[in-house]
Amino acid sequence: MTDIKVIGIDNGLTNYGDKDFARFLRRTFARSMGLSQDMLNKPIIGIAVTPSDFNSCHRGMDDLADAVSRGVLAAGALPRVFPTISLGEVFLNPTSMMFRNLMAMDTEEMVRAQPMDAVVLIGGCDKTVPAQLMGAVSAGLPAVQLVTGPMMTGRHKGQRLGACTDCRGFWGKYRAEEIDKEEIQQVEGRLSVTTGTCAVMGTASTMACIAEVLGMSLPGTAAIPAVHSARLLAAEESGKAAVALLQNPLKPADIITRESVENAFRLIMALGGSTNAIVHLTAIAGRLGIKVSMDRLNQISDETPVLVDLKPVGEGYMEDFYNAGGVGAVLRELKHLLHLDTKCIDGSTLRQRLEDPIEWVDRKVIRCFEDPVSKVGGLIALEGNLAPKGAIFKRAAATESLFETEGRAVVFENLQDLANRIDSPDLDVNADDVLVLKNAGPKAAGMPEAGYLPIPKKLARAGVKDMVRISDARMSGTAFGTIVLHIAPETAAGGPLAAVRNGDRIRLSVANKKIELLVSEEEIKQRLEDITPVIQPKRGYSALYQRSVLQADEGCDFDFLIDTK
Repeated sequence: MTDIKVIGIDNGLTNYGDKDFARFLRRTFARSMGLSQDMLNKPIIGIAVTPSDFNSCHRGMDDLADAVSRGVLAAGALPRVFPTISLGEVFLNPTSMMFRNLMAMDTEEMVRAQPMDAVVLIGGCDKTVPAQLMGAVSAGLPAVQLVTGPMMTGRHKGQRLGACTDCRGFWGKYRAEEIDKEEIQQVEGRLSVTTGTCAVMGTASTMACIAEVLGMSLPGTAAIPAVHSARLLAAEESGKAAVALLQNPLKPADIITRESVENAFRLIMALGGSTNAIVHLTAIAGRLGIKVSMDRLNQISDETPVLVDLKPVGEGYMEDFYNAGGVGAVLRELKHLLHLDTKCIDGSTLRQRLEDPIEWVDRKVIRCFEDPVSKVGGLIALEGNLAPKGAIFKRAAATESLFETEGRAVVFENLQDLANRIDSPDLDVNADDVLVLKNAGPKAAGMPEAGYLPIPKKLARAGVKDMVRISDARMSGTAFGTIVLHIAPETAAGGPLAAVRNGDRIRLSVANKKIELLVSEEEIKQRLEDITPVIQPKRGYSALYQRSVLQADEGCDFDFLIDTK
C-alpha cells in the first residue's frame, strides 16, 4: 500500500509562478460554479464520463454520473464530473481498437492534470473499460471502475435476440438466402432494444467481469443490466467507495498484481469469454510490468472448465447471468484454483468475499465445477512457425470436428481484397480449405474485428456453417467459429503470415496448440525478403499509432507507455 495525501482543490495548481495566486484564482473560478468555501475544502472525487451520440452503449451515462455524485456527497466529498474520449464500437473507422490507446492517454492525463484525490471511471463499450483501466494504472490515483451494464434482450417471432451474437447468426442466414430482405430489416430493429453493452458474453461483458475479479469494481456489479435499478445503486456505492479509498489507501498498483491478473485470465476461461480480453488484459498488466506467458495461459486454460452457458458459446444472455448469480457464483466454483489474498477496492480480500455463502445459483446458466459446459477453458494460445509470438483461438466457440485440420490456403492480401473477392462465384474455394487474411494487424490496419471472415457466399448457400479462418486481425467477442486470431508478428511487421500463398498447406492442431505453415523455413525466409513494406502514414494520430504500437502478444499498447522494468 502507498500513502495518499488528500489535497482537494489545491491539487496540481496551475503554474503561474505564484502558488498563492494560482490557489486564489482557481477558487475564484470554482466559486463561479456556485460552490461554497465549505464544499471547496472537501476532498474531490473526479468522475470520468464517456457519453456520446456515437456511443449507444453509454446512453444512460448521465443517470450513472448523478448516482455516483450522490454517493460521493453522502460520503463527505465533492464530486466533479469531467469528460474523456468515448469509443462507440460500431461507429468508429477504421476500428475502435486504433483509438483505445488514445483514450487511455486521455484518461491518464486528465486524471493526473485536474484536481482530484480519487476517480470513478464510467465506461462500458468494448474498448472504453480497458482504456480507462490502462489510464488509471498509469495515473496512479485511487480509482473505481463502474461499467454501464449490458442491455436487455429483444424478441423476433418468439425468439430472444441479443446483440451481437444473434446479429451474426441472422446475417449468416441472410447471406445464405435463408431469410429475405424484409425479415432482416425487421430483425435490425429488434436486436438492440435498450441502452447498454452487448447482451452476450462479448468483449464488453468480459471486460466488466475482469474489472470485478481484478478488484477494480465493487463485488457483484459487473453483470447488472444497464436498465436495472441496481445499476444506479452500484453507481452510488461506487461513489462512496471512491471516498473510502482516501482513508484506506489503495491505488491500482496495489490491486492489480500478478495474482489478480492470473485470477482474471482464469475467469475469462470459465466464462468462455472474448478473445479481445486477452489483448486488453495483457495491456493493462503491461502498464505494471506484469506478463503472463503463453505457456502459463494454456496451463490456466487446461485447468479451468467453461462453467457459463451464455452466447456466443452457449444459449443464455447477460440478464440470465446476472439473475443466476453473476461473477460471484463463478468465483466460488473456481475458489480452489484462485489466488485468494488479492485485494478489492472496498478493502476486502477475495478470500473474505468468497467466505460468504451465495443466496442461489441457477445451474442452467452457471454450472458446478464437476458438471461444466466444457472440461477445458474457452481460449488457448497457439504457437508454430506461422505465429512465432503466438496466436489466440477460442475453442469454446469453434467446431470440434475442425480442431485437427490440414487444408489448402485461400489467401486474401488485405481487407479490400477480402471485400472484393469473398463472394465471387469464381473464387476457388472448398469447405475444407483455410481462409487466410493478411495485413489486418495493428500496424497495417489498426487490428479491426475482421478475423470473422464470412463464409464465401457460394459455400454458405450450399449449407457450410463453419471453416478454418486465420488472420492477424481480431474478432468481436460476440462472434463464433473456428478462427485463429492475433497472429504475431503480424504481416506488416514481417511475420511469417506475410509469406503464405494460395495453395500452401496449413495445419491447425488444437491438441498440440499449433498453427503451422507446411513450407520449408528456407522458402518462408526467401518469400519474406520479397515483401513490400507497408506505406507509413505521414501525420497525426495514425502516424503515432503505426510508429509506436506493439504487437498483440504485448497488448497492442504503445511502446512508450508500458512498464519496462
